[in-house]
Amino acid sequence: MPQPPRTNPRASSGHNPPSASAFPTRRPSDPANPLVSVFRWRLAPDGYATRRQLRARGLRPGGQDVAAQLERPRRRRGPLVAYLYRVELAKPVRPMTPARWAALAAANRARRVCPACRRDAGYVIPAALGTCVPCAYPDPHDSEGST
Repeated sequence: MPQPPRTNPRASSGHNPPSASAFPTRRPSDPANPLVSVFRWRLAPDGYATRRQLRARGLRPGGQDVAAQLERPRRRRGPLVAYLYRVELAKPVRPMTPARWAALAAANRARRVCPACRRDAGYVIPAALGTCVPCAYPDPHDSEGST
């Protein structure tokens, strides 16, 4: 006698549970930090942001600890991890003071000075060359010494 086909009892009940990818997978603990919630990539709840997202809003973490983390699975390697901070605990970015602006200008000016000829090159000296382009590649046809 032939067996009747097997049916899924849940399918016949009219109840279709949402797929697992519709909700963030939240593991209550991470081996590295057991107090941090872990969410799947792009599925973090509202109220969390990365450092870059905070900076784009004009905010900074402000000394708070990492509140959660996102994990993006990868093949053959460990997952990519992004640390999340609470937006409501974030503080505004500190404004630049005149002394900080001056220090930043001096640092950028020092990056443009050639260590060989001590001239301002007008551009940031490439780290691969270590000197300005005329010092790194002197012109062999330069008539500087002859008249």
